[in-house]
Amino acid sequence: MSNSYTIGASDRRPWGGWTVLDSGPGFAVKRILVAPGGVLSLQRHRHRAEVWTIVGGVAEVTLGEMVFAAGAGESIRVAPLEIHRIANHGAQDVVFIEVQTGAILDEADIERLSDDYGRV
Repeated sequence: MSNSYTIGASDRRPWGGWTVLDSGPGFAVKRILVAPGGVLSLQRHRHRAEVWTIVGGVAEVTLGEMVFAAGAGESIRVAPLEIHRIANHGAQDVVFIEVQTGAILDEADIERLSDDYGRV
């Protein structure tokens, strides 16, 4: 197993940012903030699954062919290789907790299919 995330690590992104809350063999837990107007890249991962739990704001979730709204208390499961993204079209921050599980946990396991910020 390979996990490059360390507790307390963080990164700013054009759409907001993330902080690692916990990490261990085969798992990582992040707090992710998406600012109003922010949108993550349309992406997929080869080596990890994710579970998102929305804790603030209302997110527009793309999961495969589905697009739907999710608010506080709702959870979304993203399987390996499943195309996904979160967008914030509201006026307040969208905050969600992401639990990653898998044999390889690393930012290099992001395959961007489309990106509003030119990172494809």
